[in-house]
Amino acid sequence: MAIPTYEEVMLPLLKILSNGGTHNYKEFEEKLKEEFNLTEEEVNLRYQSGVKIFYNRIGWAATYLKKAGLIESPKRGEFKITEEGNRLLAEGIKHLDYKYLMKYDSFKEFKLHKEVISPEEDERKLEDNMTPFERISNAYDEIKNSLIDELLQKLKEVDPYKFEEIVLDLLIKMGYGGSKDEAKEMTQKTGDEGIDGIINEDKLGLDKIYIQAKRWKDSPVRRPIIQSFAGALDGQGANKGIFITTSNFTNEAKEYAEKLSNKKIILIDGLKLAEYMIDFNVGVAVQEVYEIKRIDSDYFEE
Repeated sequence: MAIPTYEEVMLPLLKILSNGGTHNYKEFEEKLKEEFNLTEEEVNLRYQSGVKIFYNRIGWAATYLKKAGLIESPKRGEFKITEEGNRLLAEGIKHLDYKYLMKYDSFKEFKLHKEVISPEEDERKLEDNMTPFERISNAYDEIKNSLIDELLQKLKEVDPYKFEEIVLDLLIKMGYGGSKDEAKEMTQKTGDEGIDGIINEDKLGLDKIYIQAKRWKDSPVRRPIIQSFAGALDGQGANKGIFITTSNFTNEAKEYAEKLSNKKIILIDGLKLAEYMIDFNVGVAVQEVYEIKRIDSDYFEE
């Protein structure tokens, strides 16, 4: 039997979760292998990059179901069905695909680029009018957005000390703090909770930056927290700070930071933190690289 598409995987995967409890990717792979009567050879067939095709399609099926609100992930790599998912199965749905998921606003928001595409348009029809480069760009954005979600979930689960390592790794990759040992030495001088500390602005240590990080799951960082951070800067005789959170900032907190006249505070929310980690290759690995080539006209010139 041919390896099923991610659309063909979605409904059986949802039914597996309907039995209750949480399931992980390995359990999905084992049960769906039986569901589709796949051989070991088919299950282990890989892309050129080495990623297993069947496993990858299970992953995207789970991602899309999650974006539609039919399943949820209480912990990275583990899933359970939602009330909406159970309701859908109770209705006796026979076929679940991309088009059906577009009925859900959360999935539609994930898939559509609002500045270009109106919510009423079907993306598949629109893609027929796209160039190959535009389709590749859309696919890249979708993969990146999914990775950002995974990174944020992972960041909210890691040990506080590991979170400190991650932040230091990122800042050093971005050119701050000199070596990792130097950065650690600087942050340990404050003795504060979390990642509150000082780091060199450059490798020569010509200036210092005060850092505060909040590994929060849901609560936004509000204005009083930023005001307190500004006060901490005054206490350190510093005028540059970076406030990093896995959550987000209220509008009042952002406005307060922007209006400060005697100091500069940069706010980095969870989304921006994940994007920086991807841009500077912290906590992520390259899965596959595609080279797009064109004719070298100069080569053919006399």
